Amino acid sequence: MTFHPDTLPDLKGKVFIVTGGNSGIGYYSVAHLAGHGAHVYMCVRSLEKGTAAIANIKEIHPSAHVDLLHMDLMDLTSVVVAAKHFLAREAALHGLINNAGIMATPFEMTKNGHESQWQTNYLAHWVLTERLLPLMLQTAKTLPSGSVRIVNLTSSGHLSAPKSGIDFKDTSLKNSSPWLRYGQSKLANILYTKTLHKTYGPGSLNAQNGEGEIWVSAVHPGLVETSLATSVVESRSGIMYILSALRMFGLIWSADKGSWTSLFCAASRDMKPEQCGTYLEIFQRFGEPRWQSGAAKDEILAERLEEWTGDVMRKQGWAL
Repeated sequence: MTFHPDTLPDLKGKVFIVTGGNSGIGYYSVAHLAGHGAHVYMCVRSLEKGTAAIANIKEIHPSAHVDLLHMDLMDLTSVVVAAKHFLAREAALHGLINNAGIMATPFEMTKNGHESQWQTNYLAHWVLTERLLPLMLQTAKTLPSGSVRIVNLTSSGHLSAPKSGIDFKDTSLKNSSPWLRYGQSKLANILYTKTLHKTYGPGSLNAQNGEGEIWVSAVHPGLVETSLATSVVESRSGIMYILSALRMFGLIWSADKGSWTSLFCAASRDMKPEQCGTYLEIFQRFGEPRWQSGAAKDEILAERLEEWTGDVMRKQGWAL
């Protein structure tokens, strides 16, 4: 199967949210969706950078309808405030792309008491999604199957998660490497996707009972040349040549192409119900499910993660 953003349908009347939308993969996700008529909310930490990004999009798509949604994933208060702000303004939500993330950063605890990668990549998006789910389900009730979708950005880096998958005794993994912490957060994205799919996807009781069907996907965009990826590679002395070799052999994508899998899963008419709940990436044939770790396929681990997350987020007041 081949896909190009130009094949996206007319999205007028559709509302989308994209986190981390002012740069990299998120920027192109916003640009292509808005270019096809969608009303897109660009979640950003810096309003200045967000405003500049929207100006760039409007140079290409003058009629683009893009609004800013201020959100700092390192501060769960801002995530809740952003969700409430959106819900006060809109009566429907057709697509959510949980795109923002950080990779292999030094150990740091957020003001909310969680390790930075664990919160930014997973917990904050969990809180945002849970706050928006009621509206998405309401939107889906009166629309055809596949009209409402969630995309969770993950990574092949989930393979570097702890052997147990998730270290529930110490999710901060303070004494571990940045890559182990990154892997755990990206594994959580996949497991959460599978939980959402089981609960709301095609064939779920929720869908069968007419309570709303949501298509959910976990997306690995491939090795993409963004400021995030480049800074990580450059910080590891002696391996800059790897980046050059990847460019030479065409094994590293542009940020634009890196957005294609997200766009396919968020809005393409070519996506099929059987592709929901899977881990997808652009390598080989487009949209083809790819290999994932045993932990990523562990249904019991997914259930345990959802129970742990729900308990912790409710106790701390972030979940309803």
